[in-house]
Amino acid sequence: MGDDIAASTFTREQRLQYRQKVRRCLDVFERMLVEHHFDFDRPLTGLEIELNLIDADGDPAMRNTEVLQAIEDPEYQTELGRYNIELNVPPRPLPGNSALELESELRQSLDRADAKAADADSRIVMVGILPTLEPDDLDGEWMSNNPRYAALDEAVFAARREDLELDIAGSVTTSGQPAESLRMWHSTIAPESACTSVQLHLQVSPADFAANWNAAQTLAGPQLALGANSPFLFGKRLWAETRIELFLQATDTRSPELRNQGVRPVVFFGERWITSIFDLFEENVRYFPALLPETTDEDPEAELAAGNAPRLQELRLHNGTVYRWNRPVYDVVAGRPHLRVENRVLPAGPTVVDVMANAAFYYGAMKMLAADERPVWTKMSFDAAKANFEAGARRGVDATFYWPGYGEVAWDELLLRRLLPLAYEGLDRWGVAPQARDRYLGIVAERCRLQRNGSWWQSETVAALQSRGASREQALHQMLDLYLQGMHSNEPVHTWEVPTRR
Repeated sequence: MGDDIAASTFTREQRLQYRQKVRRCLDVFERMLVEHHFDFDRPLTGLEIELNLIDADGDPAMRNTEVLQAIEDPEYQTELGRYNIELNVPPRPLPGNSALELESELRQSLDRADAKAADADSRIVMVGILPTLEPDDLDGEWMSNNPRYAALDEAVFAARREDLELDIAGSVTTSGQPAESLRMWHSTIAPESACTSVQLHLQVSPADFAANWNAAQTLAGPQLALGANSPFLFGKRLWAETRIELFLQATDTRSPELRNQGVRPVVFFGERWITSIFDLFEENVRYFPALLPETTDEDPEAELAAGNAPRLQELRLHNGTVYRWNRPVYDVVAGRPHLRVENRVLPAGPTVVDVMANAAFYYGAMKMLAADERPVWTKMSFDAAKANFEAGARRGVDATFYWPGYGEVAWDELLLRRLLPLAYEGLDRWGVAPQARDRYLGIVAERCRLQRNGSWWQSETVAALQSRGASREQALHQMLDLYLQGMHSNEPVHTWEVPTRR
């Protein structure tokens, strides 16, 4: 959700004061990287899952306040749209059977939350974009009651000075489904609320941060081909992971003229490999104006001089409004600072076990790529990694990537021949129990062999239902009913049946 703020509008004087404070925080952060001890005694992983709420008809349920009151669990929090909530999982170590224990805990937690949500006439859906969402659902009272969201909406449109344009063109699939496209305008950031993701956190030392971030960037394209789960938006089948392009366009503070000038978007893949976490925070300060310029009373220099870990709240708040797909995180827990790579690439769902499989692949492959003596990013351009990311988002199971030593290679071949063996070895190095490793990476292997992910299943199921006479709207609702059955079964998505066509 991000850090809460108190105000929803800001003066020019506040913006100037905030900019000066952010630069002070950046200077202190640079000193800390050289002089201060960061907590890395017991590296932890973390997980956040954004969720959708639907009513009995499968349409968005704008009831997150009532649902959260019914759930009564601090791990569940509000999100941008009133039909969104978020589950925050406490950090934990990765070794042993921790992943299997987490899978069981997640299933129990989500089942319990879903049962409580029924008291508010709602159901919980774990999916990248709710397929039954329509533009009319985002008119009126769609936004959660939180000053942060109102301030973001105000800031985006103050910068743009015109409505948002959504212009997303899909492509023909290898299974023969024709290309579709969407073009519309919207006067709020409401379409952003359609994007629900899984966020994976990895605590790292300052010395190892750059290698881990660079490795995460190289993995972004393969992650999307493996885990895409957002093919439909407002009734149109667009990208395999439409959420990627939607998030970019729905939060774009740039007018078309500024885009043409090369001004960077706040949803940012990046533009170069890094040598330090400082590179990313310094880019944030240099390139991106403040969207939420709220200033605290903390004196970061005095805190550091007193031997304390300053919160650097202005720097953290600014970082939280630059939406990198692999975001650097500085945080302080129990008085000790630490650093994390926050991976924001993956969509939510389809099942808990699929989420765990995606996470296992990421953590395992990251372990090996980051430790390589001659890492892959020294042998490929940053533009190639970005092109892979876009190909994975647009094409999903039809994607091909560039990879050193392989040239242009199909995603499934790259995973099976190169990245999946790395993930197995990486989980072994993490100390993950063999039964956990084999359970989750076995799912990854089968998805590759069958070339099936959540996006493929959604697209094929809707096409089959339409071939039987259903309209697109009816097919999306029927598909969502089947999706919910599969989600609650916790059987991996590659095993889900697709209705026969007529």
